[in-house]
Amino acid sequence: MDPVCFSIGGRPIYWYGVFTALAFLAAVMHWNWLARKQGRPAGFGSELAFWIMLAGIVGARVAYVFSELDEFRGNWLKVVRVDQGGLIFYGGFLGALAAVWIMSRRRREPFWSLADFTISALPLGHAFGRVGCFLNGCCYGRPSELPWACWAHDALRHPTQLYEALANLLIYATLLMFLRRRTAPARPGRVAALYLMLYPAFRFGVEFLRGDPRMRWAGLSVAQWLSLAMLLVGAALWTGGPRRWNRPRP
Repeated sequence: MDPVCFSIGGRPIYWYGVFTALAFLAAVMHWNWLARKQGRPAGFGSELAFWIMLAGIVGARVAYVFSELDEFRGNWLKVVRVDQGGLIFYGGFLGALAAVWIMSRRRREPFWSLADFTISALPLGHAFGRVGCFLNGCCYGRPSELPWACWAHDALRHPTQLYEALANLLIYATLLMFLRRRTAPARPGRVAALYLMLYPAFRFGVEFLRGDPRMRWAGLSVAQWLSLAMLLVGAALWTGGPRRWNRPRP
């Protein structure tokens, strides 16, 4: 599959970059809708999107560079070419979470309340991003003979990118059900907790089907260890969590 979507003046525009842009556009539309629904100030969703995009891309790229240092030796300018792929989701997630924490401090808003708002759009954007991975040819699966296996890297393989895209859409629909409840609204941190249980659980399983090179320790990939850690955090939040983080600053 050709990773180039089209060219402008001889300069290639990659599918990965196109779908990364679509991912952020979808997230901005969701945040603006939710901001209006919650009575937040005009422009809040766009302001949040700017900082999340910046912190998320930096975090995702830094994580990738550290995991693939040999790829960049002698050509460090390649670090900024994020349009060609090379973003690690969990690095981006941690970067975005740091931006949420800083914004919550600046706005004197409970951290988990803002985290709920932010994370609610994450699986929607991630679904677009995984379609970009599929078209780019990265994050591919192991060889498979299933009817829906796709040709990639000289073999029919599990379309693990599309598995993740579908799972993320289902997770997004689940989070929306929580956000749209008109009676007994979810406690702050509840939406974040649900995401931190659902996505890592799926990611842990789908990692066994990945066919691209994976960093491993004790038989599990780094992503699987991170998934287990996030799953524990989500379970702790669901059952009570650090309530003090829900208190706004004085």
